[in-house]
Amino acid sequence: MFQATYAMEALAALVSNPQDRSVAARAQLQKLGAQLESFDYCLGDYDVVAIYTAPDDTAATAIALSICAAGHLTTFKTTKLIPPSELQGAAKAASAARFEGPTRG
Repeated sequence: MFQATYAMEALAALVSNPQDRSVAARAQLQKLGAQLESFDYCLGDYDVVAIYTAPDDTAATAIALSICAAGHLTTFKTTKLIPPSELQGAAKAASAARFEGPTRG
């Protein structure tokens, strides 16, 4: 998932020339082997939130770098989303390797 905030100049450009930025985002992701699942504008801390699937973390990093390098964003945050099945697998592994915290002496 990526979340981004547009620079004021980018917002001004979108107002003077309204455009569907999901088209550009989809094309960029495809260049890097990823697939855009959803692209939405939002109110709050970020202007846009997109969900995508990438083949690996290197591709996800390349996506972040290439999009940020264009200079039209002031904030960009990538969050790796973990499907429930992977969390269940991790929980089983953690259960089998319990860790004890500090104890009072």
